[in-house]
Amino acid sequence: MTVELIAWIADAWGALQKNIDWMAWNLFLALLPLALSVWLFGRPRSRKALWWIGLFLFATFLPKSPLVLTHIARFIIENRTNYIVWAITLVLIALDVWLMRSPQTRSWFWWLGFLVFIAFLPNAPYVLTDIIHLVEDIRQGYSMWTITLALVPQYLVFMIGGFEAYVLSLINLGEYLKRQGLGKFVLWVELTLHALSAIGIYLGRFLRFNSWDIVTQLDTLANSVIDDLVAKRPILVMWVTFAVIAGLYWIMKQVSLGIILRRKQAISTHPLASQSDTSTVL
Repeated sequence: MTVELIAWIADAWGALQKNIDWMAWNLFLALLPLALSVWLFGRPRSRKALWWIGLFLFATFLPKSPLVLTHIARFIIENRTNYIVWAITLVLIALDVWLMRSPQTRSWFWWLGFLVFIAFLPNAPYVLTDIIHLVEDIRQGYSMWTITLALVPQYLVFMIGGFEAYVLSLINLGEYLKRQGLGKFVLWVELTLHALSAIGIYLGRFLRFNSWDIVTQLDTLANSVIDDLVAKRPILVMWVTFAVIAGLYWIMKQVSLGIILRRKQAISTHPLASQSDTSTVL
């Protein structure tokens, strides 16, 4: 019995380890818009939330960091980028984040961050399509115990975590719009972002584009959008994707708002509760 248990643990660990690298990377891409939503839309910005999200970003980025940094270095060299300009830009962005500019100020860094937020947002609901990898893993011949007790929970945590990042990102955006007196547009903004995410998921899953291709392969991306997205099959796929995203978002939004409300109530009744802890969603 002990030998069989050890063999099963080894089998389960091997199955889990095989997925860690790509799952961590996809979670990193899903967490990026969440981090940006806290920075862009939180008032006052929650330093605690930013630190926690930053920690998760670092942990999920680490497995792929050598490969990503190599590609970034190659892109900079091939495009003959001015290193001094890049250095100054990064320093200014870091200062903009660190100094937490006033709510009335919308610097060009803020607008740049907003565009990056929109570009990377589809990566969060994209994790739902990674269910196809679970089907592939099941076909690898793992035991029923490994599939049930190891792979299925791993995929559930991965997909729920990634999609929850999407939900919280839009909740933060909605709270921001309400503070700006634009609360009546929240539903329409959410539906628009669901539609853009459905398009982004199709481009990523079927045409294999990435968010950064907006910069690196803009011409190819634009041609693909014009040529492929007018066909009947892509439109049908995107409509189904939109419906799935919208439905799951509504359910998880209600659950998330309920948890957030209870957390705020608990904090507000605590004797050491601070104003900054109760004024933001995340």
